[in-house]
Amino acid sequence: MRYDAMNRTAGRPILRWLGQFAWRDLALVGVPALALVIGGFWLAAQYIRPAPPGTLRVATGTPSGAYSLYAARYRPGAEDLGFHIAEIATAGAVENLRRLRAGEVDFGFVQGGIGAGINDDNLLSLGALYYEPLWVFHARGARVQQFRDLAGRRIAIGAEGSGTRALALSLLEAYGIAASPTRLSPLGGTAAVAALERGEVDAIMLVGAHRSAAIWLALFSSRATLLSLADAPAHARHFPFLTPLTLPRGAIDLARVIPERDIALVGTPVQMVAHADSHPAHVDLMLQAMRAVHASPGLFEAAGEFPAPRLGDFPIHPRAQRFYQSGPPFLQRYLPFRIANLVDRTIVLLLPFIALLLPILRYAPQLYGWRIQRRMNRWYGELKFLERDAWLMSDPSAREVLNARLDALEEAVNRLSVPLDYSDHYYHLRAHIRLVRDQIDRRMAQRL
Repeated sequence: MRYDAMNRTAGRPILRWLGQFAWRDLALVGVPALALVIGGFWLAAQYIRPAPPGTLRVATGTPSGAYSLYAARYRPGAEDLGFHIAEIATAGAVENLRRLRAGEVDFGFVQGGIGAGINDDNLLSLGALYYEPLWVFHARGARVQQFRDLAGRRIAIGAEGSGTRALALSLLEAYGIAASPTRLSPLGGTAAVAALERGEVDAIMLVGAHRSAAIWLALFSSRATLLSLADAPAHARHFPFLTPLTLPRGAIDLARVIPERDIALVGTPVQMVAHADSHPAHVDLMLQAMRAVHASPGLFEAAGEFPAPRLGDFPIHPRAQRFYQSGPPFLQRYLPFRIANLVDRTIVLLLPFIALLLPILRYAPQLYGWRIQRRMNRWYGELKFLERDAWLMSDPSAREVLNARLDALEEAVNRLSVPLDYSDHYYHLRAHIRLVRDQIDRRMAQRL
């Protein structure tokens, strides 16, 4: 009957396959290994960022300012890669910095020097973009030969929250002319230029690229004169974030000879600052957009001078540091941006496979086999003790006791669940039990 049951089982491949395993040993080896792999994948998943959102929030400034113009130039390249740059209009660099610290935007244009003394681990620089000069215009005919001549004048220094206002106040205070009788106006941008042309203010201070609408209007205004800052080198000494710049004669317009002579200016590098929570893919995208737009020569910049990882108010983002050292990530050089980002995130999940699963696949079978062999060795130990007792016993009546112990051992061995791969060990054990039984029978027969 037992033979017939075995025959019926032999016709079922699944049952034959199940019989190849010692399930208790397999569970004792496999369950901890599986738990270790799952734990490794879970731990790796904690370091994987979700897919990048389709929109990058960038704090720019006034709609007619240079920041907004540059953000518009970033947009086509981002859209080609399937992303949208959303410009967040602000009063200027100071408000940009505030929004960055509050986590309201992902990136922001920040004027150099604005973040001095701010120790915020959530703010990281992607590098300097270009020089942003300080432009001081005064009414034609006004007796203003140098910066200190602005004392007692009506000066438009920009709106609250703008980088222009922050820099203007710093310089005016350094000269000791920020207080009365000097009158300071919160006008900025094109409104300040219009006020100068109407005679409502005597001078205006603007910070920005020459392409911005306000500075362009002032440069071509018939009622405004650009002041040359003779103390520009001294300004840079007092304010390390400032750099002396020279606007050559005719650099704006050769035909009209604007300016009419070389003009000494000071400028500060504009930084692109990222919030630490910005998605790594967004950081890579922004770095590529920055290089595409700012690598060309400018009025004050040499070709390839910017963007650059210059030390500024904030530490350089690690991804930006790698970008400047070795270019875009390896995968992004050969794959579409989104696919490269997907593969990059997937690689993190493969780390547990490499670090855990492969060693487990190598050593788990050995551990499984060791457990099977260990059970066999246990019964071999019992058999060895029984054989020793048989040689030590001289009383023929002990034969029944020894045979009873052998019967119990053989019955226990017969109940063992042994995988097919270890059947040879199993049958060797049974053969050795029979061998010991025969030896005991012969020894006891000789003593009778």
